[in-house]
Amino acid sequence: VLYLTWLLLSTATLTLFTVALYRLTRRGSAPLVTNPGAEGPSAPPLTVLKPLCGADDDLAENLRSFFALDYPAFELLFGVEDAADPAVAIVTALQARYPEVKSRLVVDASVRALNPKISNLRGMLASGSEAIVVISDSNVRVAPDYLWQLVAAFDEPRVGLVTSLVVGDGEETLGALLNNVQVNGVIAGSIAASAVLRGDAVVIGKSLLFRRATLDSLGGWESLSTVLAEDYVIERMFLAAGFRIAVTTSPVVAICRRLNLGGYLGRHIRWAMLRWRLFPLRYPLELCANPLALALVAPLVGGGAFWPLSWALVVTLARDGLAWHRLRGREQLLGALAAGLFKDVLMIGVWLAAPFRRHVRWRGTRLYLSAGTRLYAEQRAVMRGGRPDR
Repeated sequence: VLYLTWLLLSTATLTLFTVALYRLTRRGSAPLVTNPGAEGPSAPPLTVLKPLCGADDDLAENLRSFFALDYPAFELLFGVEDAADPAVAIVTALQARYPEVKSRLVVDASVRALNPKISNLRGMLASGSEAIVVISDSNVRVAPDYLWQLVAAFDEPRVGLVTSLVVGDGEETLGALLNNVQVNGVIAGSIAASAVLRGDAVVIGKSLLFRRATLDSLGGWESLSTVLAEDYVIERMFLAAGFRIAVTTSPVVAICRRLNLGGYLGRHIRWAMLRWRLFPLRYPLELCANPLALALVAPLVGGGAFWPLSWALVVTLARDGLAWHRLRGREQLLGALAAGLFKDVLMIGVWLAAPFRRHVRWRGTRLYLSAGTRLYAEQRAVMRGGRPDR
């Protein structure tokens, strides 16, 4: 009976993910007002923060999409820790190509936080910013109306923080394909489900908008300096203060092109380590999103193998196929379906390994984690070339 309950719970969870994803993205089918007016959103000045470290896949094209934004009042602020970082040449070339776009490059080697991303952000903000800031990761590519999408969601009542649905794209290697199947399936589905069910989206650090003064009043950047899961902490800070968290219905694209299999495993073990340390009691429920894991347990509890495995194959293919088709169309659909099965087998190992790992390596930095993803030691190693893991 207990095993059957797990199967039903898994089916219900994945059905919810899919229905919520379709519902959320359907709302975004209506055209958005892209000029301020009596019926449209206002156009407050924005500062877009782009923390950089190394040359990610398609970094030049990702950054170029921000220089091509259709918004009347914004500045781009790029931050690196080292003047020799390969991202510097890409930024300066784009600045020369788009002189009409207000942009600055900040090189700041000072360590302002144990979390390297927060350290970079604090270095950028020390040079000044507008009242409303947007944070976007370096592997993100956006449409010209990206800022309008954020501002429109920010105009809703009681909204203090806006995030975006994320679509993985650009895969050329097996590791990249596995990553994008996970992003477009389980991760996108969980974001959509949170937005539809509770009215507040799960915060994804790849795309954020908020008032700088609001964050300062809730504890500021200092309160984020010693945790690795800064996006989760920001989410809890805003919710505890009574703000709503909105999600834009037009996704941003996270480019993952040449990730190898080892890089895929390292990335998702790191993410699983964060979830384990944030939600240790909830962590076992992640098996509900992995039907193959439940099917492998069936023979151990006398449930046989054929029917549980058949159920797992059908549910997994439906989960990944419907989500992929919704976000990417038919492009690479068959490859995504095959990769999804292999990915879920690997994710069993990821799920089992994460609770026993004590450190991660991220962006050239070795970080040791305690409960709540708090950092209690570090070994900084700033990247001076190549492409660090993301």
